[in-house]
Amino acid sequence: MILSAQTARKKLQRMALEVAERNAGKEALVLIGIKENGIHIAHVLASYLAINFKGSIEVISLELNKKMPAEITLDKTIDFNGKNILLIDDVANSGRTMMYALKPLLDKYPAQVETLALVERTHKQFPIAINYCGISVSTTAIQTIIVEVNGSEISGAYIR
Repeated sequence: MILSAQTARKKLQRMALEVAERNAGKEALVLIGIKENGIHIAHVLASYLAINFKGSIEVISLELNKKMPAEITLDKTIDFNGKNILLIDDVANSGRTMMYALKPLLDKYPAQVETLALVERTHKQFPIAINYCGISVSTTAIQTIIVEVNGSEISGAYIR
């Protein structure tokens, strides 16, 4: 176990404070959570952000096949032009998922795009930097990190 439920909650609260600080004075944030666990993290983060961020917060779900990410769907259609975007996933491993998740934004003109992951691994194969990270873990290439979510609660993370 690398994160208990209590530790994950504290990490998300800390990251929400960081996001609020770095985005102070902005009118709105769009949180894009990558299904499955990223969207749960986005909703939890939005509730923590609402305490300290004075602007509006919108949460959108993004779905893609992480192995073959040809088709990417969003659960809402919004105009991303001039928006402040926070792309969220549970684990940042190679950077592939987050790189492909940027595809719907490529022909738009967001004001900024930042990334957040509860757990970051050190096996980047794509040029994606994580702006907000709960915990960074060095693992072997064959190990897998699992973030467990029960309902809307993050119950922890472990290495398998």
